[in-house]
Amino acid sequence: MIHITRTALRRWLEALLHVHDTPRRVAAAYALGVFLGFSPLLGLHHVLALGLAFALNLSRVAVVAGLWTNVPWIVAPYYAFTTLAGATLLGVSTPPNLAEQLAAAFAHSPFDAEFWHVFAVLTPLVRPFVVGSAIAAALLSAAGYRLALMVLAARRHDAGQASRLHASAEPMGVRGAQARAED
Repeated sequence: MIHITRTALRRWLEALLHVHDTPRRVAAAYALGVFLGFSPLLGLHHVLALGLAFALNLSRVAVVAGLWTNVPWIVAPYYAFTTLAGATLLGVSTPPNLAEQLAAAFAHSPFDAEFWHVFAVLTPLVRPFVVGSAIAAALLSAAGYRLALMVLAARRHDAGQASRLHASAEPMGVRGAQARAED
């Protein structure tokens, strides 16, 4: 799995680095994607990301790259941790025997009424879920912005130096060829 993550990270960085926009706008687009990817708006991530990217005229590639930083194998631990952090922050205690109640609900088919008891069990955790994941999404988004801006600025700086070297070498070669042709 680590290999998949490294490969995906390289692809996302390459996509970010080949967007033709200012580093600040690309970093902002990436940060928006990170925020939405880790936000409590489950199921709406992609729709909101693309809608906001079009509405704000941001790079769709950078927004989606940021959105995809929330990879599937961290979703459950992330939301569990942020919900518990939100509960602690709000002073909400978790329902007693939460794990057992969830296991009992999920032991039934979705066609059974007992399955839908899961909503009654999780209702006290809705506010902590929203607050905890929104705060964590904002923090991750800020970190994503700084990281993307540093990477993009460094990459653009390196590309600028390379193009200046290439541009300064090219005219000499053309002038040299013209001078030889005149001789």
